[in-house]
Amino acid sequence: MDLERNVPFDVEAYEARVRSRPCFICAIVAGDPGYALEQIVHEDDRHLAFLARYPTMPGYVLVSPKRHVEHVVRDLDEDDYHAMMGVVRKVALAVEAVVPSERTYLLSLGSRQGNAHLHWHVAPLPPGTPYRKQQFHALMSENGTIPWSQAHAEELAARLRAALA
Repeated sequence: MDLERNVPFDVEAYEARVRSRPCFICAIVAGDPGYALEQIVHEDDRHLAFLARYPTMPGYVLVSPKRHVEHVVRDLDEDDYHAMMGVVRKVALAVEAVVPSERTYLLSLGSRQGNAHLHWHVAPLPPGTPYRKQQFHALMSENGTIPWSQAHAEELAARLRAALA
């Protein structure tokens, strides 16, 4: 499958936005209505999982702690780290149950310069993706994003919530 990633992504505008605005994850935790595309698919007392605003693959989900922490190793004690990874695994299994995937990429990205709030990416690689378009190429929005709308987000979120129930 050669996934159609025909929505251009303005990297410079994105960088300016994430470096000049308050934390987007804290805004989602607070219920900011400006983040409706980031449909929440899982929430417990300490964690949140939500759809990516700029998905490069169907089923792309971010998982984060609710409290603002920035470093995946230093800012979590062992129990918090294991709890976080338990949620990442649970969400990844639900994503794989709902979205066809050849492999699921799990990684923590972000920077103190932008998107500092710790989050894990759960990114399901569509089956049949040519090798040259896998791995980092598949994750990079610079290569385009998939067509995405509020209706797409709500439909996928409902299916993921059902799989997580």
